[in-house]
Amino acid sequence: MDWLQRAVNTWNDGGRNPGIDPSRVPPHQIVTSKFPVMTVGSTPSVPTDDWGMRLFGLVEEEVEVDWGRLLELPQTAITRDFHCVTQWSKLDVDWAGVRLADALALCRPTPGATHAMVYGYDGYTTNLDLPALMAGDVLLAHTQDGQPLAREHGGPVRLVVPSVYGWKSAKWVRGIELLPADAPGFWEQRGYHMRGDYWKEERFG
Repeated sequence: MDWLQRAVNTWNDGGRNPGIDPSRVPPHQIVTSKFPVMTVGSTPSVPTDDWGMRLFGLVEEEVEVDWGRLLELPQTAITRDFHCVTQWSKLDVDWAGVRLADALALCRPTPGATHAMVYGYDGYTTNLDLPALMAGDVLLAHTQDGQPLAREHGGPVRLVVPSVYGWKSAKWVRGIELLPADAPGFWEQRGYHMRGDYWKEERFG
């Protein structure tokens, strides 16, 4: 786990959560004021004019959403804590974007859809169950802390799923496939938990 210690050294502000309500932070997490950049490979550059997202699989209608169409959908703002599998937490992150439930209403998942695979422009994938994705605070976020989402943090559009560890909040989203059963994504194939509930410390398989 040397990689984990190296990651901790890059964001640890010193001390372990002084003055933080312990009921707010999952076990073994350390609160940081930083927002570390965690990526698997290279950081893609996707101008908003070129961005698009495909909704497909077990749907009544396959849909392509471009930047203009995304901004025509109802816009939602949330403030949520963000917890990373590498044991850091950043509290009170402001996000704005489109509720994923509103985006999925465009394609209308069929009754047989139980899970989804999320695809990024960088080749990244991650799986989520449909009930988790339909929660009211799950966003296709294009804004963070009042500013357009930075490229290194997944801009122009990333998924934000506050109920699970951050590796499920895929960056640079380009597609969501509705599936009839669960299937592992990039990190799940490498031993990470299929769901990743941070309150249950579902970090690894």
